[in-house]
Amino acid sequence: MELYVERGFEQTTVAEIAQRAGLTARTFFRYFADKREVLFAGSASLQDSLVSALEGAPESASPMQAISAALDAAAAMLGERHDFSRQRQSVIAANAELRERELIKMASLSAALADGLRRRGVTDPDAGLAAEAGVAVLRVAFERWVTATGDRDLLQVMRESLDQLKALTADR
Repeated sequence: MELYVERGFEQTTVAEIAQRAGLTARTFFRYFADKREVLFAGSASLQDSLVSALEGAPESASPMQAISAALDAAAAMLGERHDFSRQRQSVIAANAELRERELIKMASLSAALADGLRRRGVTDPDAGLAAEAGVAVLRVAFERWVTATGDRDLLQVMRESLDQLKALTADR
């Protein structure tokens, strides 16, 4: 991350990353397919955490209440490393290829949440709509959190963003 921030993503080589980490390039490739994956290595773990929290929500929970449980899990996982998250987001924002990869990650999260809702008996289009709304809240709250001055709690920002969505839809 330091190299990406110092030199930029495009200018940073795998050899430099490996050297900074005290590894060989060959060892780097045992863990990562390419230098982009350094930024997205936790995606599967994040998805597992969200789906697990959604599945652990009470059976009586509405689809959005189950999504809210997943968002709380995301906040717990992502909220531990504010400075790292800020740096990561700035690197991604500066590169079109990385922004595209981030959108793919978000689409995968949405699909996994929708599948989880369907397993809870939520039918389409409700499962897809709730999942997409949850991912939108995640993206907006995360962006607010990493760009905010001070050290606000991601969980608080996540819940405020979800409350804003509820208020917007109540006006209908």
